[in-house]
Amino acid sequence: MVKVIGIGDNVVDKYVHIKTMYPGGNALNFSVFAKKLGFEAAFIGTFGDDAEAEHVQRVVNEIGIDVSHCRHFSGENGCARVTLEDGDRVFLGSNDGGVTREYLLELTEDDKAYIQEFSLIHTGLYSHTGHILTELSALGVPLSFDFSDDFQQEQIDQFISDVNYGFFSCSHLSEEEAKQLLKANFAKEGQILLATRGSEPAIAFDGANYYYQAPEYVKAVDTMGAGDSFITAFLLSLITGHDIQTAMKEAAGFAAKSCLVEGSFGYGVRYQ
Repeated sequence: MVKVIGIGDNVVDKYVHIKTMYPGGNALNFSVFAKKLGFEAAFIGTFGDDAEAEHVQRVVNEIGIDVSHCRHFSGENGCARVTLEDGDRVFLGSNDGGVTREYLLELTEDDKAYIQEFSLIHTGLYSHTGHILTELSALGVPLSFDFSDDFQQEQIDQFISDVNYGFFSCSHLSEEEAKQLLKANFAKEGQILLATRGSEPAIAFDGANYYYQAPEYVKAVDTMGAGDSFITAFLLSLITGHDIQTAMKEAAGFAAKSCLVEGSFGYGVRYQ
C-alpha cells in the first residue's frame, strides 16, 4: 500500500474580508490532498493550544489523517492573514509558523522508524525542517521539498542534495529563467525538479530533458492551495508508476479542481 507523510507546517489562513479561517499549510495540505486522492496519509507537525490549533486538529481528525506523532505546545498555532482579489489569494502577513518555528521539530528514534513505513515524505521551506533534511534523507524514503516562491540560492545550495523532488514557484520568472534555475540546481541522478509558473506552463527537468504542462483554466473561486495540490497529484502519479508528462497532466487537472474550493481544502469557520 502506498502511504505518504507530510512533515512540517500547519496553519490557519484567516480571510480578513470575511472573518473566516481555513486550515492549511504546505505540509498539511500535501497530506490532505493525498487523502482526497485515495491514499493513506499522515502528518507530523506542531500544534499550539489556541482556537486555531483546535480547528485544524478537529478537521484533520475528521478527514482521517494520522497525526499520532505530532507535537503539542502552549502558544500560537501557525496563522496567516489573507484576502482575495478576483479569486487570487493575497497574503497580508503571518506569525511565521507560531509554535512550529518556536519549537523546532527534532526526530526521535520512534519517529524515524515510523517515517520509514511510508513511500514518500513531503516538506518545504515554510515547514522549518531544514535542520532535519539530511536526517530525513538518510531514512531511505524519497524526499520532496517545496522551495516556494521566496527561496534564496543559499537555501537551495544547502538543501538540494538531500532532495529527490524539488519544487519552485516561479511565476516571477520567464520560461528561460525557470529552465536555467532548474538546470543550474540539478544535483543528482534520479532527481526531478519542477517549476510552477502560475497561469503559464509548468516546467519539469530530470537532468536530461524538459517537460511542459499548461494549466487547466477555470474561473477560480480561490487559488489558495493550488500549488500544493499540483505538487501532491504530481508526486503520487509518479510514485505509482506514471511518467513525468502524465504526472504533470494529472497534476494540472487536480490543481484546477482545487481552485474551485474556498481555502486550501474548505472547512472554514468564523473567527472573532
